[in-house]
Amino acid sequence: MLALDPKDIFNKNSIILRTLRNGKPSFSKSFSVSDDAELLLYTERGLGVTKPRISIHADASECVFNADFLFLRTEGMYDIYSFTFETEKICTRPSLVFYMITFNADGKEIYFASKNNVDGFLTYDRDHAASCEFKMTVFEDGYETPQWFHDGLMYHIFVDRFCRGSKKVPVRSDAIINDEWYDGIPQYGNHPGDFCANNMFFGGTLYGICEKLDYLSSLGVSVIYLSPIFEAYSNHKYDTGDYSRVDEMFGGEDALCELIEQCNKRGMKIILDGVFNHTGDDSIYFNKYGRYGETGAFKDPSSPYKDWYYFSEYPNEYASWWGITILPKLNTGNPDVENFLAGECGIVSKYLDMGIAGYRLDVADELPDSFLCKLRQTVKNKDRNALIIGEVWENAADKCAYGARRSYFLGKQLDGVMNYPIKDAIVDFVINENTQKLRDTVCDIYSSYPFKSSLSLMNILGTHDTERIITVLGTNRHAGMCGDELAFFSMTDEEYFLGKKRLLCASVLQYTLPGVPSVFYGDEAGTQGGHDPFCRKTFPWGKEDKDLVKHYKKLGSIRRNNAALCRGEFDIVFSENGVFSFERKYENEKITVAVNMGQENYTFASPSPFSELYSGKVYGQGGEFVIPRESFAVIKHGI
Repeated sequence: MLALDPKDIFNKNSIILRTLRNGKPSFSKSFSVSDDAELLLYTERGLGVTKPRISIHADASECVFNADFLFLRTEGMYDIYSFTFETEKICTRPSLVFYMITFNADGKEIYFASKNNVDGFLTYDRDHAASCEFKMTVFEDGYETPQWFHDGLMYHIFVDRFCRGSKKVPVRSDAIINDEWYDGIPQYGNHPGDFCANNMFFGGTLYGICEKLDYLSSLGVSVIYLSPIFEAYSNHKYDTGDYSRVDEMFGGEDALCELIEQCNKRGMKIILDGVFNHTGDDSIYFNKYGRYGETGAFKDPSSPYKDWYYFSEYPNEYASWWGITILPKLNTGNPDVENFLAGECGIVSKYLDMGIAGYRLDVADELPDSFLCKLRQTVKNKDRNALIIGEVWENAADKCAYGARRSYFLGKQLDGVMNYPIKDAIVDFVINENTQKLRDTVCDIYSSYPFKSSLSLMNILGTHDTERIITVLGTNRHAGMCGDELAFFSMTDEEYFLGKKRLLCASVLQYTLPGVPSVFYGDEAGTQGGHDPFCRKTFPWGKEDKDLVKHYKKLGSIRRNNAALCRGEFDIVFSENGVFSFERKYENEKITVAVNMGQENYTFASPSPFSELYSGKVYGQGGEFVIPRESFAVIKHGI
């Protein structure tokens, strides 16, 4: 009989919960409103648990649905129970749904609740169980995400720092040009919050990107995500000056059209950074400094743009992004703002008509639901295969912002988000051998997202907002350094070697876990750097780490030639002792990935034929493949 101390939270594999979709096991616990969902509960015989019941409710609903699991059969060491329900009876509209399971055990009630939304734990404390319920996402019927993106490989370019190009472009009179492409130091504030003008340019342009498309093709890149290109004062352009114009220092609209045309010839697509939460104070809309005449919200109290912003005391007191006054916050709940940006004839449509393939939305959690819904409706009406990615740093399925649950993956807003949680878990895993955190994070993300959203995630290791990944993986000496120190910081040879060795393993996870790998320009070339702006150094043309570039080309080829890594279902095979291994399955294709950051060798064994895709080794009669510590394997079953 069951004899559990309440402190004995979880006995591994004694109780297992599985989800079925269309009769087949699925890692994702997400369904459309009209789907039937089935849960299978495996309880180890001899534990003495009886009468399993489920308590399930929609988010924010006081109506709790209680039902018994039905006994199905005994299989091996387990008794198997089933619970099938029509999703729309639990929630009549798309919603996050929560549930936990109750057993009778030795005359007591014991609760099975969520550890990471896949694994569970047992407790006698109902309140504790209720605070750790399992969750599933119930989304709109007909919700789809772009197939072309699932199959793709993304490359993220900070335009000013990628390539100058041979075509001349106009240079603003107030811009500072840094001619030292390789050794130039960007402007910086010495401490967080210190003023930095950000008007120093290294001269990268859209024309320059055109000239490097063959290089990107060699990496397997199919979609280029550009940092903001709209007219703006700064080099980063997150302070939009005029949404209707492509910045002339990047080459203007002519350069964007040429880039789109050249990408189309190579089967590539362009994604723009949509910065719609705020503008610059030096913009046609706010116009604090009069660059755009005497109009604008700050200059003219009768300006049609005045109600586009939040003035508490006109004109000097206004809401801004995180209190940064050069970035006044837009009132995206204002119908005029919404229509200007996301309306049928708005800014979003303008660039779709020019041929871009979608948007990455800056600070998506600060954009209201109504705006995101309007934007999706406009984008998908224009091109149902266009892509909408949101910048969200947490689990997007259960994300709360400003006191409200967000609705990103319920079918009317986003296709995918930036995969920051798994990025952070990968970093912790390759540095600290933290297998449990990686397992917990992977379980939480991929089980709570709709499967088609998981396939549309931006799998990142570095971005314009984070320290360079090879630096993070190789050393922590830069942590806490001020700008004056970071400006001249460089890794030692030993630190670089360590970071590179770890990056090889981290990038394998980035390329093979569900989602689309998104490489930040220069990460594949060994670019170093601390926090912003030192993570935005120029691309080291002619000085790339050739071994790293070769590695990324190999990963791109493996992904491009194996549909299971783009579209395949996911399941964890092994996650202990510094080893993380998982499977991807699609149609008749099956791939097993294993990354070993532990202290001992890990051996993959199969009696059937297989090949290891990275090394090219083929085992026609089956056999063993030894994975040394700090190494990896990508195994394709069959030949």
